[in-house]
Amino acid sequence: MTTTPLAPASSGGRPPSGGSGDPSSRIGGGLLDPKQMLRSLPDAVRKLNPGTLWRNPVMLIVEVGALFTTVLAIADPTVFAWLITVWLWLTVLFANVAEAVAEGRGKAQAATLRQAKKDTVATRLVGWSPNTPASRFKEEAVAATELRLGDIVLVDAGQIIPGDGDVVEGIASVDESAITGESAPVIRESGGDRSAVTGGTKVLSDRIIVKITQKPGESFIDRMIALVEGANRQKTPNEIALNILLSALTIIFLLSVVTLQPLAIFSKAFQGAAPDTAAVDGNGVTGIVLVSLLVCLIPTTIGALLSAIGIAGMDRLVQRNVLAMSGRAVEAAGDVDTLLLDKTGTITLGNRQASEFLPVEGVSSAEVADAAQLSSLADETPEGRSVVILAKNEYGLREREAGVVPHATFVPFTAQTRMSGVDLGAEGGADGVRQIRKGAAAAVMKWVRENGGHPTEQVGDIVDGISGSGGTPLVVAERVDGQPARALGVIHLKDVVKSGMRERFDEMRRMGIRTVMITGDNPRTAKAIADEAGVDDFLAEATPEDKLALIKREQEGGRLVAMTGDGTNDAPALAQADVGVAMNTGTSAAKEAGNMVDLDSDPTKLIEIVEIGKQLLITRGALTTFSIANDIAKYFAIIPAMFAGIYPALDTLNIMRLSSPTSAILSAVIFNAIVIIALVPLALRGVRYRPSSASALLARNLWLYGLGGIVAPFIGIKIIDLIIQFIPGIS
Repeated sequence: MTTTPLAPASSGGRPPSGGSGDPSSRIGGGLLDPKQMLRSLPDAVRKLNPGTLWRNPVMLIVEVGALFTTVLAIADPTVFAWLITVWLWLTVLFANVAEAVAEGRGKAQAATLRQAKKDTVATRLVGWSPNTPASRFKEEAVAATELRLGDIVLVDAGQIIPGDGDVVEGIASVDESAITGESAPVIRESGGDRSAVTGGTKVLSDRIIVKITQKPGESFIDRMIALVEGANRQKTPNEIALNILLSALTIIFLLSVVTLQPLAIFSKAFQGAAPDTAAVDGNGVTGIVLVSLLVCLIPTTIGALLSAIGIAGMDRLVQRNVLAMSGRAVEAAGDVDTLLLDKTGTITLGNRQASEFLPVEGVSSAEVADAAQLSSLADETPEGRSVVILAKNEYGLREREAGVVPHATFVPFTAQTRMSGVDLGAEGGADGVRQIRKGAAAAVMKWVRENGGHPTEQVGDIVDGISGSGGTPLVVAERVDGQPARALGVIHLKDVVKSGMRERFDEMRRMGIRTVMITGDNPRTAKAIADEAGVDDFLAEATPEDKLALIKREQEGGRLVAMTGDGTNDAPALAQADVGVAMNTGTSAAKEAGNMVDLDSDPTKLIEIVEIGKQLLITRGALTTFSIANDIAKYFAIIPAMFAGIYPALDTLNIMRLSSPTSAILSAVIFNAIVIIALVPLALRGVRYRPSSASALLARNLWLYGLGGIVAPFIGIKIIDLIIQFIPGIS
């Protein structure tokens, strides 16, 4: 097979529309159940352990500050001190709730998976090899936990498959609902790309022999449980970088705040409790006020939600039956520049469909449809069934059954003859009055010549025209009363592009993602389908080596590449791709090579995965923008409260006209805690994603979350101030 270099395809001109092209219908996260927060409280309290919290430096600083204010409040109890202390502890608790809720959303699925991982007894075959007589090997019953890599096991109907592996002999119907949630059984068989089986699933029919491919304790279900519970979640590069930035900001503000007390001492200010009029009024700086200032200055909002955003991104994939083997894969999906998509089953429906009947001169379309339908009744291929359906839908021909056509002998379709047909007569049989054949052009025209007919130039022109457009021609011919056979017309088979694909590719283009269709078809057929689907490029007559080379070329150009695959021959390309999505129906080699597994084995889900990855990045960016922006209002609250007593001119910064310094400080601390819990649903659900350019997304973020982050705290802090000024001891 030769390889055709990438060729640009038409991008098409139809505008995007709703329906399947509406991203909001695909990646909406749903609302957060308030009961889920209550269920997560025990986990949130456990996360107060400094040994757990050290992974989040920002919140660790807040917890240390809360401990410090607790000591001060015990030593010198005041309403102000205890309120500040309580809200600092709530700030840490709310941050832990965000992470606990995110992790808790996967526990329900983990519980279901554990049901599949029950104690199973396996039938191990010792000494088995292909074609070995039963007398040459023996069967032994062992616990599934004792199986080792390379063991051979026999699984009969009704039994649980004891471990991950590949079918090496037999074919069976398997119930995979324990891991996919899909009740419809699937077929697993040896020697193909549907040979992989998962431990914990159930064989419904027949028997299969499975070669175990897992190591002890590393089964697919074990990994799924760890992933959905967040136990193995590693921080992504962008998340690590953001954590470093947040830590650096925290250190800067920590140093700034810590130096305030030495400066007060140096200026010979009296060291005592804060007065009622100002936090600093020639009397020094109190420890509680300093801690409050520090907590309000450091980026607590994004620090509290950062981990939850990452966990929720993986959870959104799990909800769609996609397992990301690392958070890095989800993040990479959001940065993808090039999308490689198989034609069959992804862009097209997977089977060619009859689209029209083209008669020769002197024959009507209805006559061709009738003959085509009759000759396709014994053709059980998807293409044959599509001919019957098209004749019924377009020409009103009743869908006849092969067994009820009188006086008919049917000729089934075979790969050898490449034809199907029917012989009709008064008594039936091969010598009937009318014989009809339908099939590949070369095969049917050979039949015509063998039965005294002559291929016409018109038939050749129609066949060439269909082939030139990327379709597949099937010729329909007949022989009546022993007369020379003649061609009646041609059936046009075409790959049917899935509904909404052009709109989806238009969305990808607006996001700056280049789409490449990969197919084994010839370049002419590939271009026709690429033009219709609206992809940017195509790779025709592709081999596994071609796919790998294409990925490497894209990556050498600085682009991130995503692709799907299910076969062993896809494994090298899946391993090379930045986002490799393996189909669960595929081989173990494919699933090991990819960094995501689609349990539904739906290749089109790759587009959704990219959108979820982008939603993760957008959510993180939006909440980071909001977190930094909402610090501005806190400056206008706390700085005048602390220093207006010494520098009266600073009172002009009190633009919110907060009632008192203590009320201003407490209001800022309370708002700082409340905003975390208020943003938990958004962090888990994700910011609404709309396909657009990077500049448009940045502008939207700045206006909505930047401006909103500035305005919201001014309103929130003022409202809290109006409420708490009535608390005795806060005035």
